Amino acid sequence: MATASLFSPTGADRAPEAQDGGELLLLSRQSASSFRTELVVPSMHCGGCMRKVETSLANLPGVTKARANLSTKRVVVEWSRHGKPPALTETLEKIGFPAHVAEIPDKAHDGELRAMLRALAVAAFASSNIMLLSFAVWSGADPWTRQLFHLISGLIALPTVLYSGQVFYRSAWSALKHGRTNMDVPISIGVTLTFVLSVYETAMYGAHAYFDAAVSLLFFLLIGRTLDHMMRARARSAVAGIARLAARGAYLIEPDGWHRYVPLAEVRPGMRLALAAGQRVPVDARIVAGRSEIDCSLTSGESIPVAADVGQELQAGVLNLSAPLEIVALRGSNESFLAEMTRLMETAESGRSGYRRIADRASALYAPVVHVAAFLTFLGWLAAGTGLHHAATTAIAVLIVTCPCALGLAVPMVQVVAAGRLFRGGILIKDGSAFERLAEIDTVVFDKTGTLTRGEPELVAQKDESGETCAKLLALAAGIARHSTHPYSRAIAAACPDAAAVPVGQIREVAGHGVEAQVEGAVYRLGRPDWAAPVDAVPDGVSVVLGRDGRLVRTFRFEDRLRGGAEACIAELKARGLRVEILSGDRQDAVAEVAGRLGIPSTAEATPAGKVQRLETLRREGRRVLMVGDGLNDAAALAAAHVSFAPASASDIGRTAADLIFLHESLMAIADAHRIARTSAALVRQNFLLSIAYNLLAVPIAIFGLLTPLLASVAMSSSSLIVVANALRLGRGRTGRGTPHG
Repeated sequence: MATASLFSPTGADRAPEAQDGGELLLLSRQSASSFRTELVVPSMHCGGCMRKVETSLANLPGVTKARANLSTKRVVVEWSRHGKPPALTETLEKIGFPAHVAEIPDKAHDGELRAMLRALAVAAFASSNIMLLSFAVWSGADPWTRQLFHLISGLIALPTVLYSGQVFYRSAWSALKHGRTNMDVPISIGVTLTFVLSVYETAMYGAHAYFDAAVSLLFFLLIGRTLDHMMRARARSAVAGIARLAARGAYLIEPDGWHRYVPLAEVRPGMRLALAAGQRVPVDARIVAGRSEIDCSLTSGESIPVAADVGQELQAGVLNLSAPLEIVALRGSNESFLAEMTRLMETAESGRSGYRRIADRASALYAPVVHVAAFLTFLGWLAAGTGLHHAATTAIAVLIVTCPCALGLAVPMVQVVAAGRLFRGGILIKDGSAFERLAEIDTVVFDKTGTLTRGEPELVAQKDESGETCAKLLALAAGIARHSTHPYSRAIAAACPDAAAVPVGQIREVAGHGVEAQVEGAVYRLGRPDWAAPVDAVPDGVSVVLGRDGRLVRTFRFEDRLRGGAEACIAELKARGLRVEILSGDRQDAVAEVAGRLGIPSTAEATPAGKVQRLETLRREGRRVLMVGDGLNDAAALAAAHVSFAPASASDIGRTAADLIFLHESLMAIADAHRIARTSAALVRQNFLLSIAYNLLAVPIAIFGLLTPLLASVAMSSSSLIVVANALRLGRGRTGRGTPHG
């Protein structure tokens, strides 16, 4: 039954309702005829699934772009409306990938993990118990005892194969139903045929049954699938976090002076709005009355508030700190800075989702090769006249011995061990593929404020105008500064912690200028030089002065200290042949000073879009970039980079956008993580070589009928254990010199 589509644009205009053959679409309008839809596709499991989804949607009439993100299992579709909207969910349903709109709470993801854990627990219980019974059979039990143990094993294996195997059966059936194949098809065939053959052998009072092989296959495969799922599940879209920074509405100033609250979508250019202290600017606007200080760290990354006066333009999302303002809207919410940031993030995330993991690339060849090998084995033995039973048994042995347990464990096992090692060093990783991408980098780009530096100004030791250290004036300034939360005030107060605060009744803070105090009959001002003590020339580098009755008595210089380990980290990265640079939204002089100390090139005053453009330029040059940043203004660049890092002190959105997070102060975490990632990549390659060597040895033996399904299961399990043992070698090393050890 056709259902009216529901459009929920992020912009101010609501799109018209439309019929779409039963589909429910939630859209954002890009232009008058251009729309965007975000879908959740829970059944995407590998790079092949992702390409199938993208290709099918891109071929629909009107669709201009379709990008899938395998980690978040989301698909962003851009389309132009010329008549009826494209049948997006219907198309995905037809090819075996049920989808729903992203705005609907996605419970399937967590539910899938819980289902995998339950299936793994059942398979572990069954395999351990059946293996105990098998030991008794192998040790030479009499025929009746052997038959009893086979029956008990079958009763345990039946519910296990039916329940734990669902993880693979559903995926395999969906693929076959829509005329394609994946790794789960040979897995499902192998497990099912092994169980059926075991039932036949038991019914015929045969000496061998292979129930232990069937459940062991499921157990090892579920370990790999669950580990891989858990690593992928750590990756989450940072786009949703930007919405939390947007105001829900604004207070419109009516012609009669009354203030009326209006939803954000109803704010139009030219509207006069009231902005209280502590509120974020709802849309891009210009100040028309008032004076305050603005926290612009969202746009520039600079933690120091800036003074804002009449005529100054403010971007949506920046925070008004100290005094009420009247502003006039310049743009609607769908054209604001935050809306542009959202679009940048979405484009960057979908672009990086095109990365294909090593296991995904390997799986593309696996299924057809295994199917052909098993089928030819069956036909060959059948043609040799050995009979249907022997031909089927040999073909099943081929399916079992080639079962991708080792392949399935090769990557996630290394990633889990490496993630544990990084965690002991205070580094968190959200997405297993980040290990692979981190090992491939050749360029490192650092943000400055809050990343290379601490992001907090510190008072530089200096002398007063007479050339002598003036502790009394510093103590007085610290006593005044204690009444302000401005970063410069906190730095002055921290420089003289024993100073007594000036009584509250003698002090007031002037928004955008500084603090004024009445002390012993004199008026002291601590703040901007042009307000506290106007003079013809202020020494270079002076940000704050102390004035008495309008006369300059003390100047203060500040610096943003380098984060611990910054110099050692950059030196080590350079020694490894990596290119290092700074990309910051801060002032040219501040960035140049830090770049000079570290001896690396820099780009200053870069906007969020400019940072993404710089990374795109590097990508076109063939470079694979690690971006290290902390603020919202870095979020799009963090998502656009080949791989990204953020400190724990970063903004919520910055941490969400990054692939890795370091919890401690030292930047040596970056160098340590890169070294471990390269070691992990080497171990993954070794595991693949071990898996290939195992198959090259075991497959011919199975094809020539020298392996029973039981021996094939033992060989398969042994290869998996070898891969696990090789991965565990990574956990024995030390974390590194720059991070604490657990």
